[in-house]
Amino acid sequence: MRILCLGAGALGGYFGGRLAQAGADVSFLVRPGRAAQLAAEGLVIESPFGHARLPIRTLTQAEPGFDIVLLTCKAYDLDGAIEAIRPAMGPGTAVLPVLNGLAHIARLQREFGPEQVLGGLAKIQATLTPAGVVKQLNDWRWLTFGELDGSASPRTQALASLAARAEGMAAEAVPDIMARMWEKLVHLGTSALGTVLMRANTGEIARAPGGVALMHRLLERNAAIAAANGHPVRPGFIEDFRRLFADPAGAYAASMLRDLEAGGRIEADHILGFLLEAARAAGVPHELHEAGYIHAKAYEQRRDAGRLPALQP
Repeated sequence: MRILCLGAGALGGYFGGRLAQAGADVSFLVRPGRAAQLAAEGLVIESPFGHARLPIRTLTQAEPGFDIVLLTCKAYDLDGAIEAIRPAMGPGTAVLPVLNGLAHIARLQREFGPEQVLGGLAKIQATLTPAGVVKQLNDWRWLTFGELDGSASPRTQALASLAARAEGMAAEAVPDIMARMWEKLVHLGTSALGTVLMRANTGEIARAPGGVALMHRLLERNAAIAAANGHPVRPGFIEDFRRLFADPAGAYAASMLRDLEAGGRIEADHILGFLLEAARAAGVPHELHEAGYIHAKAYEQRRDAGRLPALQP
């Protein structure tokens, strides 16, 4: 099995690097500057599960002949990512996206065909340092994927077998990937809406009057949206996140809040806009979703106009 990773950053560099370390045939599609850095230094991973410096194969333009394309871009880069991987998408090639949310699935199916798109999600906290090091920040290392029709296919089983040999990686091929992706969206959408609206982490919100009730209300509404789309979340999942959002000592914040506070680009349409439209379609009260989406889009307007306050040193 030949695997192409789009990028060698936090996600692609970590998961693709671990697969390559285990002996898988992995190539990385990267920009020329990153290709030169990787040629000189190798792919460097710092992790609680073992550090690595790996010689890897890089491409600056995609080529045919791959079985799986691992798509790890941000949602706002999806258009460019599709064009970048298009030459690699042969008749038997599957794209495995691990983007946040769900909106990208229909887009990829339109571009490449329903049979060539897998479902996937990643749970990892990692970053690419200015020196080009892929640094894993905690023990999260999960990659979950599957066929969107729920079948157990040779390609997903082959990828799971490769990943089982990889150090510092826990991968699983599942028959219910759409349900898993909806669960992640319920969690992510609640976290993003709450922490972006309040400009605070979950513990700070919990310590504010009415903060726990607000987060629980968002969680319940997002769970109702998932149920209306045929994917009710598990009761244990809801209870876990009710506890997380009620913890006054918690320090969890969505990556969208971190990106916003750093003055960066955010996935407003892909996460908040998608949930707002889904709430309207499901008849779920959506005033908080609307407020969160408008808040994020107004931030984008201010950012584009160059009117963000100067970041503190």
